[in-house]
Amino acid sequence: MRGTRGSTPIGDFRQTLNRGGQAGPRLPLVSESASPTRAGFEQLREPQFRRLFAARFISAFGSAMAPVAIAFGVLDLTGSARSIGLVIAAQTVAQLGFQLFGGALADRGSRRRTIVGGDLLAAAAQGTIALLFLTGGATVGLLALLMAVNGVAFALLWPATVGLVPQLVPREQLQSANALLALAQSGAFGLGGAAAGLLVAAAGAGWAIALDAGTFLTSAALVFSLRPRPQERGDSQSLLRDLREGLDEFLSHRWLWAIVAQFSLVVAAWNGGFMIVGPVVAERALGGPAVWGGIAGAFGAGLLVGGLIGMRFAFRRPMLAATLWVLAFSLPLLCLAGPSPVLVIAAAAFLAGVGGELFGVIWNTALHTEVAPDKLSRVSAYDVIGSIALAPVGEALAGPLVEWIGAGPTLLWGAAFIIVPTLVVLLVPEVRTLGARSPGGKRERPASRPAL
Repeated sequence: MRGTRGSTPIGDFRQTLNRGGQAGPRLPLVSESASPTRAGFEQLREPQFRRLFAARFISAFGSAMAPVAIAFGVLDLTGSARSIGLVIAAQTVAQLGFQLFGGALADRGSRRRTIVGGDLLAAAAQGTIALLFLTGGATVGLLALLMAVNGVAFALLWPATVGLVPQLVPREQLQSANALLALAQSGAFGLGGAAAGLLVAAAGAGWAIALDAGTFLTSAALVFSLRPRPQERGDSQSLLRDLREGLDEFLSHRWLWAIVAQFSLVVAAWNGGFMIVGPVVAERALGGPAVWGGIAGAFGAGLLVGGLIGMRFAFRRPMLAATLWVLAFSLPLLCLAGPSPVLVIAAAAFLAGVGGELFGVIWNTALHTEVAPDKLSRVSAYDVIGSIALAPVGEALAGPLVEWIGAGPTLLWGAAFIIVPTLVVLLVPEVRTLGARSPGGKRERPASRPAL
């Protein structure tokens, strides 16, 4: 049950609509949440949510291992950064092609069954990739084909996953639930990234990817056992009309489509820079997969801290806070460009993880509370397809750019493609002023002078 926003996911890809009083010029951007951390953890006493939490943790652990293992497996096979980009881009292209279908299917049918089907499809693809690496039968063409199958699976998984959460969690508990799920994913991501580096160094990429296939199967079993509330459905007549209604809802929220447009560039830069050029720099200048596993682990630790912050604090202007934290994504790319010492790169990755998790929790809660429930999975599909629209370009160009202008300049260009669109999207008034909802669901009016 994985998300993808760079898969981050970025990827899997949000939190906190403020519930407290009127904004004033002397109040901080961040305030202590009305829902304390301990109360948030009490949701784990609920068996249904506990299974969802376990599925997210196990799935994220495998998801963190996969990109590290794939990158170093392809490097070992070909020695080419260009080949890594082609293999990873195949997944993104396939996801783009099937994403709208996945969103419509999740809204029309059962989100739970859609997730189970996506998990099983991904397990089959990852298991086959592992077998190819272990038997010496891997080729770039076969790996690209199987990663495309993974892309189809992710197209099914993410919209259904976003839509399932409100079917299991009461509206007034969405903030803490999203923060807990983010903690599950971030904690597992840190452990998975570090474990992947060590396992690839000790035993090879095949075993790491085999473990990832097993996590898909475990996630499928856990999600299959869930019994969510019946999902809200609109008056569905045809697939085309369903998609058009989802697009109308998506375009009706300017803050939403503006940030999605921003992320089309951010995800392309992050995937190309951190996921493709990063392992190349690690292999050539930092010490190889074990060192890169430590850097990935620092990113995961940042995700964990970001989730804890998201559980503890509420943001008076949630989308403003989320957007400002996106700037942290540029830090690892700037540090890798040197490259800086490993500890400095790890610290930058940690800060990027904090920013990524805070953005993710804020974003998911905004979707859950601002978007019509019966259109939630379709809007999420448009969110994903817009956010990763340029990702294949970034992934496919990263390798050739490294060979043409070098890793350092490529990473600097990547950082620019994160910083510039993030600053531009702050010009959108709704991004700066999107208010919060009280526990009763009433939207608070934004302050005339938001305190920064």
